[in-house]
Amino acid sequence: MSGSADPNLSTVNLEWRARAREVAEKYVRPVAWKYDRLQEYPWEIQKRLKEYGLFKVFVPKEYGGSETSGVLNLCIVVEELARACGGIGVGFAVNALGSFPLMIGGTDEQKQRLLPSVAAGDRLVAFGLSERNAGSDAGGMVTRGEKNDSGWVVNGHKKWNTNGAVATLNTIFAVTDPESKSRRISAFLVEYPRDGFHIVKVEDKMGIRAIPVVELEFRNMQLPDDALLGGRPGMGFSHAMATLDKARPGVAAQAVGCAQGALDFALHYATKRVQFGEPIVSKQMVQAMLADMAAQVEAARQLVHAAARHIDAGSPKGNKFAAMAKCFATDTAMRVTTEAVQILGGYGFMRDYPVEKYMRDAKITQIYEGTNQVQRMVIARNLIKEAAELDSLAAYFPIPESAR
Repeated sequence: MSGSADPNLSTVNLEWRARAREVAEKYVRPVAWKYDRLQEYPWEIQKRLKEYGLFKVFVPKEYGGSETSGVLNLCIVVEELARACGGIGVGFAVNALGSFPLMIGGTDEQKQRLLPSVAAGDRLVAFGLSERNAGSDAGGMVTRGEKNDSGWVVNGHKKWNTNGAVATLNTIFAVTDPESKSRRISAFLVEYPRDGFHIVKVEDKMGIRAIPVVELEFRNMQLPDDALLGGRPGMGFSHAMATLDKARPGVAAQAVGCAQGALDFALHYATKRVQFGEPIVSKQMVQAMLADMAAQVEAARQLVHAAARHIDAGSPKGNKFAAMAKCFATDTAMRVTTEAVQILGGYGFMRDYPVEKYMRDAKITQIYEGTNQVQRMVIARNLIKEAAELDSLAAYFPIPESAR
């Protein structure tokens, strides 16, 4: 079982994991196949997540959440859910993604008004940053928010909005000062339904099919002044980047869950599938595959937990560790789920078995909340900043004057 003997997990961590695992095994796993085929939101699972109080795991106690809320416990819950279904895992995690800007930059009035219903599981949340021509380049967005006598009016589109068809609260980012370089973008807390807020497309996806991903269009959408996140324009880009740092370990945890789920099935199958008169798990090639898969999953899990601890502690290294965890864990998920399909052979390629679903669910984790190519850039930038700490090594590697 995933991380069952991890001495670094506290009693509280284990309690959250046990609660999430019960939901995953009793309620999620039996219906994962159904919702993947139907591509419908699993409202019956939403009800169970609410009953078990799991939404409290990412909301501070003063706003209706848990006194043990935090990114580490969020990651533990997401992993368990994704182990049973990657789509349902991200469907839960995206509520944290959409709520983090409010926690990071919202006024106390905004937090008191909105977060208690999120913690109770009564309000689903989505995050609207990406656009048709602004994915990795978030600064290239063109959705506009303009001040008027009634507050703000927003026009534009948002693409790949996860949970957008079911969320009643969206954090929407828009350009409010196109002439500014550093204060160009603002964030808005947009409650749905609302005049001018339109869902114009529901995407037909490769994976995470239980969760709606939609395109939004805003046509003269009027917002009150108190919809401006934090009450200050121009802070949106800063809020978005801080949110992604805080949320990326959750994506990494989703990836670990997918990888662990696929490994579980591959191991079980290898002990039962007989070829040449004996179970294939007795073959050294299969053993080597399983060994590598298990080592990679555990390494990813520990890196995710380390990143979450940095974020929870407010560490200045949180940005680097979040990028490392997201990049490593999601690449691991793609490798491990692909190897699981290989171990099952022809059966793995068929929808009769769940490993092909794990592989489909894993792929998106390498893309959203910052592609892994972007994560490598973030990691490298942090390393370059840290290079000054290595000046003491210069004596061992003298650089010729001609090369300086």
